[in-house]
Amino acid sequence: MMLLENNPVPDVVLPLAQLKEHLRLATGFADDADQDAILLRHLRAAMAVVEAYTGKILIARDFTWTLFALRDDTRLALPVAPMIEVLHLTQIDPDGTGTVTDPARWHLVPDPQTPFLRARHASLPAVPRDGALRIGLRAGLAADWAGLPADIALAALMLAAHHYDTRHDLNAGQPGIPVAVRALIDRFRNLRLSAGARP
Repeated sequence: MMLLENNPVPDVVLPLAQLKEHLRLATGFADDADQDAILLRHLRAAMAVVEAYTGKILIARDFTWTLFALRDDTRLALPVAPMIEVLHLTQIDPDGTGTVTDPARWHLVPDPQTPFLRARHASLPAVPRDGALRIGLRAGLAADWAGLPADIALAALMLAAHHYDTRHDLNAGQPGIPVAVRALIDRFRNLRLSAGARP
């Protein structure tokens, strides 16, 4: 199985000005453009860490998920959340030919923790022999940074600032996510309390 991000978050969507203000950085210097590029890298890294930790996509974007087998032909848990839309479910033949399946064969259950596709009738579309199933997904908490919950947006900003401040010191602090950041995002984590029970 393989998950690809189709459209990375544009630079203009990232809170560059907020990060500069948070860091109290001076502006108006000749190297501002270089500094901006560094800050944007730290913002992207922080966003990736928060997404991995919480299991939530922050800024809405499209993904392509390719599978080569199904464990269950009636229910398929999706790899990203929260789900906005399933764009397509396409069967890929060994020669690379794609056949878009009828959406009437499945429906999206938009569970906030683990969204999934459920077969409407007997089964989900099958993976072709020696082929694949390619699923287009759109997921995210918000369309832009301003739409994010305040605590998760602040956590990503704090983490970017922490990474920026310690960028030259590989031994600075403890490894992992700082406690103050974890305190803001713990409530967004996927909690599996059902001991494997299926909705």
